Amino acid sequence: MSASPRVDARVLDLLREAEEVEILTHRPAGGPRRTIIWVMVDEVGRVLLRSVRGPRGRWWQEAVADPRVTLVVDGLEVVANALPADDPDRVGAASRELRRKYARHGASLVAMLRPDTLPMTLELVPRA
Repeated sequence: MSASPRVDARVLDLLREAEEVEILTHRPAGGPRRTIIWVMVDEVGRVLLRSVRGPRGRWWQEAVADPRVTLVVDGLEVVANALPADDPDRVGAASRELRRKYARHGASLVAMLRPDTLPMTLELVPRA
């Protein structure tokens, strides 16, 4: 079952086209951390993320500890909550979109599809 509300259609289009985006997460001590990541939008408009480093990914650890994140795409800030998306439906959707969108990225794509990275999938849900 997917979370709601949904991301605006214009933002979804930007995210579908963006090769990379910035995510701002909250460090336990200090200001926000900016990290460049890949982003996927599946066929039903869910915004999905996955840590290439699996559970060792710092941005992922911070997003799980404090789900209030901001994506920056094409100068636009998208304020959201990063929620676990480790069910087969969303994990599969993220993997399909990774294969489609990032097919030419070789080793990086393979790393995103390793069994230990699959549970590191998150869905972004807009927050007011």
